[in-house]
Amino acid sequence: MSKKEESGYGSAQAGPLPSSAGRWGQLKWLWLSALVLVLDLVTKAWVSDSFRYAEIYTVLPVFDLTLLHNTGAAFSFLSSQSGWQRWFFAIIAIVVSAVLLVWLKRLKPSETWLAIALALVLGGALGNLHDRVLLGYVVDFLLFHWEDNYFPAFNLADCGISVGAGMMIIDMIRNPDGKKDQTPDNNET
Repeated sequence: MSKKEESGYGSAQAGPLPSSAGRWGQLKWLWLSALVLVLDLVTKAWVSDSFRYAEIYTVLPVFDLTLLHNTGAAFSFLSSQSGWQRWFFAIIAIVVSAVLLVWLKRLKPSETWLAIALALVLGGALGNLHDRVLLGYVVDFLLFHWEDNYFPAFNLADCGISVGAGMMIIDMIRNPDGKKDQTPDNNET
């Protein structure tokens, strides 16, 4: 056996070399964030160009398209305030987006479900951030109702956030201890 083999240098026992997948975590899913963002912005632009404010176009007996401006957060929370909430929610969206990016980068290759969830939330957060910063409000246009009982209007960014959050809840239920794909190398001896 050569000195190189005896020392373990260059052998399989020395451990794996860092790969680009490990270095970049699950950032490969940012394409999904970009897709949510683009679809959100395109649909909001279409609705803003096609509808008068509060105009309703019935699609189904329980679903309408409309054009509404939400200066608050979910369910118009704080929308009646003087305007400070615009920057408050923008700062929250920026911080959350940064946290999601770091989280995506730190995920293991086996954490695909969580990566998709985070990417959906990130795309939605960026879509609503865009509106909040540039317009001062978020464009909402999807309106579901049953007879005269209306659910608050929302947009595709909200859909991305909601689906991503739901996936995160499912992930927490499936992995209550936060343990992912345990292999013998990951277990303590």
